Amino acid sequence: MLRGIHHVAVICGDYAVSKAFYTDVLGLTVLAEHYREDRRSWKLDLALPDGGQLELFSFPDAPPRPSWPEARGLRHLAFAIDDVDAGRARLVAAGVEVETVRIDPYTGRRFTFFADPDGLPLELYEVPPADGASTGD
Repeated sequence: MLRGIHHVAVICGDYAVSKAFYTDVLGLTVLAEHYREDRRSWKLDLALPDGGQLELFSFPDAPPRPSWPEARGLRHLAFAIDDVDAGRARLVAAGVEVETVRIDPYTGRRFTFFADPDGLPLELYEVPPADGASTGD
């Protein structure tokens, strides 16, 4: 079902400091940067050397405890998948509560969230196979 990790999202306490750390100190390349006025939040997409991505978010007054997707710290872990509907159906059939499928407003890709048994937010993120051949859902 899973193909690998697509991205890791992190909510920071100070956007400017974190952006400088990930770009200047760690040397990650900026892919895109968006300010989301409705959420008073920055979203910074950074390229990882292996082709993966790190998403850096800022939220005003984010709580320090990592619990919900908008808490400071680890936001969620996303898994790349060929068909998000098929992956969601398998999870639901296994008794896992899964959110409805949504579309990323910046990439047009489809995704959904669910949680592991400890409440860690997880995501299925639809990514077509690079060579056009399915690697499984």
